[in-house]
Amino acid sequence: MFPSMKAEIAARDGDPRLSLLLGIAAWFLFLDHIPHNAVSVLTLRNFGFSGATDLFVFVGGYTAAILYGKMMLERGFLVTATRIFRRVWQLYAAYVVLFVIYIDLIGYVARKSAAPEIIHEFNVAGILGHTIRTLIYGLLLQAKPLNLDVLQLFIVLMAFFPVVLFGMLRRPNLTAAGSIVLYLAARKFDWNLSSFPDGHWYFNPFSWQLLFVLGAWFALGSAKQMRAIRSLQDLSILRILALLYLLFALIVTVTGNVPQLAGIVPDAVINFFLPNEKENLAPYRVLHFLTLAFLFSFAVPRDWHGFQRPALRPIVKCGEEWLPVFCAGVFLSFAGHFFLITGPNSLAMHFLVSIAGIAIMAGVAYYTSWSRRQDYKPALSTRY
Repeated sequence: MFPSMKAEIAARDGDPRLSLLLGIAAWFLFLDHIPHNAVSVLTLRNFGFSGATDLFVFVGGYTAAILYGKMMLERGFLVTATRIFRRVWQLYAAYVVLFVIYIDLIGYVARKSAAPEIIHEFNVAGILGHTIRTLIYGLLLQAKPLNLDVLQLFIVLMAFFPVVLFGMLRRPNLTAAGSIVLYLAARKFDWNLSSFPDGHWYFNPFSWQLLFVLGAWFALGSAKQMRAIRSLQDLSILRILALLYLLFALIVTVTGNVPQLAGIVPDAVINFFLPNEKENLAPYRVLHFLTLAFLFSFAVPRDWHGFQRPALRPIVKCGEEWLPVFCAGVFLSFAGHFFLITGPNSLAMHFLVSIAGIAIMAGVAYYTSWSRRQDYKPALSTRY
């Protein structure tokens, strides 16, 4: 069993589509995290029920399963668990540095500028009267500054990934079924983690684990499962139904976001699907994302020649270096919002801020990649 599984994992390793999708998710998260950014109308969330966070979590589960699944088959559970926890520590360390500098920067800018309302916009009002308490709860992942919730969610999902991966390699269908049961139970009994000073996590990990686990399930699926999926993709009727669902989601979302289009879709339908339920990951949101993944994997094969185009290289590079790019995007989204509320509020400024932020994120990705390569280059011998 294991030799064949190793071969299947190796065949799915190095898929350039994963880096492309992670890069797209990083760029879209940056654009979405700038409040009232006109350019964010181009992101995924405005064309259907799912968004960049769904993409980030699913692809994160897929890539983690490929990387650590091969390791667990070759080196065992204990070694792999320690490597996963080392990655969790790296993610947590990045979060702590990001959190401390982020809230301090927001507080400093609010005090020094004529825009004190950003304290409340970025959900760090607790630092005004409870600075130490806010820091403590932040270290416990219970403070919820705006734009850090995606990283907090990913830390929790990775912390429990050794158990998930162990189950995926031995009973993948049973493990996936357990994830679905947990998802349904969380929605039924309103399970969630509390946040400071009140409320719950914006992305409920008991619900969002479903996309992460499904990503791992697709990554570690057997050759028989993959053949079954490809046979479904070859059925034109399923592709037509998938396109019709995406079209329905597009119409509902656009109608709900544009008041001038009110009346095209019945109010009962709009009220059922909107506002889009992010906290507990609504079932129609999961279906929308899986539909997108179904059509994308069919339309964009692994050996697609478009990956060689120079225009896609910055996106792919940002996907390869997603963690520093994400951290840079958090600061850049705050800086972009500050520029927009203190400078000229024009469409040209919105485009300038968005393009400049994406360019800086790409620069961070290229620098990080270059810096890592230098660590593995042998030092030149000195001749006297």
